[in-house]
Amino acid sequence: MTQEDGDLDSLVRKRIRALRVAQGWSLEELASRAHLSQSSLSRIENGRRRLALDQLVTLARALGTTLDQLVETAADDVVTSPTIDGAHGRMRWSIKADPGMSVVRQRMTEPPPGNPARMRAHPGREWLVVLSGTATLMLGHRSFRLEANQAAEFPTMMPHAIGAEGGPCEILGIFDRDARRGHQGDGDDAQGAPE
Repeated sequence: MTQEDGDLDSLVRKRIRALRVAQGWSLEELASRAHLSQSSLSRIENGRRRLALDQLVTLARALGTTLDQLVETAADDVVTSPTIDGAHGRMRWSIKADPGMSVVRQRMTEPPPGNPARMRAHPGREWLVVLSGTATLMLGHRSFRLEANQAAEFPTMMPHAIGAEGGPCEILGIFDRDARRGHQGDGDDAQGAPE
């Protein structure tokens, strides 16, 4: 076994234990959910038993995760630089998320479009929180002023747009899979960033 294989093996065992503890489950409870004996699970967590693929799949399911997430290696892209969209007054920091969700931190300097025809509508749901400054959220014919630490959630079938009010603002947006696809279809980058 190479050093890299040993590191991954150790990482997977730590993840299994950490996920079990985070759920508040004993060895016995996770073993029962994964159809393993308590002693087998203990030996897996402590490195005294070889990791078998079929057991990892069962453990991942029991822990509410996927095999890919359980064996994912440390990413090289821990620190990210922003993508700058000067034409729209946006600065984006992409954040890794669940494959079904997208999370994007965005700095905006421009107000939302005044023309309702420039609002987007597409399947999905969006959630956002204002990190700093003030944002204006346009939903159909209604306008909402969002201050720092305020959040909004809405179905994206409602025509919508968001922008800064009275100076720069930063938001953190979370999109479900359909909302992310809707933003990608409008020429945004692959992260599906908010308006």
